Amino acid sequence: MTACAIEPSADPGNSGAPRAGCSITAAGAYAARLARSGQDGDSWYPERWTLDGPEPYAVPLPGNQPEEAGTEVQPMGDGRVLVHRVAAGRHVFALLYPTGPGTGELPLGAVECPADTTGPRLLPPAPGGERAYALAAGPRSTVLWEVAGGAFGPERVAEIPGRCSGGVWLDRTGRMLAVDQETGGRTKAVVVDLERGGEVSPLLQIAADSDDRLLLADPDSGLVLIGSDAPSPGRQRLGWGVLGSTLPVRFPECLRMPDCVVTPFAIQPGQVLTPERCAVALRVDGAFGSWVGVWRPADRRVRHLPAPEGWLTGAGLWTPDGELRLPCSTPQSPCGVARLAAPDAGGGRTEGANDAGDEGDPGGPGDAADTADTEDTEESAHDGSGDPAATGPSTHASAPGRPCPVPLQQAPLARLVTK
Repeated sequence: MTACAIEPSADPGNSGAPRAGCSITAAGAYAARLARSGQDGDSWYPERWTLDGPEPYAVPLPGNQPEEAGTEVQPMGDGRVLVHRVAAGRHVFALLYPTGPGTGELPLGAVECPADTTGPRLLPPAPGGERAYALAAGPRSTVLWEVAGGAFGPERVAEIPGRCSGGVWLDRTGRMLAVDQETGGRTKAVVVDLERGGEVSPLLQIAADSDDRLLLADPDSGLVLIGSDAPSPGRQRLGWGVLGSTLPVRFPECLRMPDCVVTPFAIQPGQVLTPERCAVALRVDGAFGSWVGVWRPADRRVRHLPAPEGWLTGAGLWTPDGELRLPCSTPQSPCGVARLAAPDAGGGRTEGANDAGDEGDPGGPGDAADTADTEDTEESAHDGSGDPAATGPSTHASAPGRPCPVPLQQAPLARLVTK
């Protein structure tokens, strides 16, 4: 992928993916971000957004002193905000909450890491919203920390061989966590079972010499978005598969956008047996800035939409009925949510999309609105075994030829291994 004219800030804890403008709970009720304060906007404070009411509203949570620009914040399910600060080489965690005109703070403790270890990075909000986790990667192993929700402050949950990054929740109970594990010069997605002491099992291997990362997953349908260089050695491609299915991982041509960085950030929930109808929201960073892409596996095209004014770039969520909600902040409306309707599966038009053409590389949100496949079939990655099904996430619970994929909640995750 060639370099873009802009370089969005990257999240070192998520395989270099651009950092989102805010963090949203798994249930979608709360969000949290660092907001600017001061006349010159040169200082920062945490801010909590409530999203599940009649109208969104924000609550500032300034502490005793301004926050550093790199401070991590994450909303909890009860409305408190987890804050991760670095002070004198120690990683300090606390919960913030409103107390009338002020801010209450509950210290949780600190984590000290060896000098050769990357400081802990918060994982995406866990289902349930009661606990929070972080990864601290060392040269030979990575420690998974539970930094909020435990009885005695931050606790080590597991030590995983290799350097791990990413972090995708595979169920709605907060038990199964997928991370990208780098060992022997290659990166593969693995599953960490938090109810079995951090037991690690393989999840995704498209080819022995490919780098295969899990980017996003929907627990309802089992739809997963994958980044891999298997179809184009040395170059990451965006693909999709279904956990529990015997079909191969597919790499649609429409998701291949030269000179752009494409990052999936939300999948439509509730489509239990129809993963190919799930709408997927994409953040597209290109020479003309950042905009929104909407794609369904069944559509084989990407709808390109201008980003709403003040979008907290890369953040958003889908409702089950197909409405994409994007948090936005402008001087006129400091706390707002833009609502976009997903296109109908099969070629329906999204209001606001520019359907000027179906071919070519999108140079920006105002150019070609649809990026269509140049062929009728999508690329599938093969591992050289001659069995295309061997390249997709599979399980013995799915009989060959079964017409419907096995939903994730019915599939034994420990056996979802591609060989």
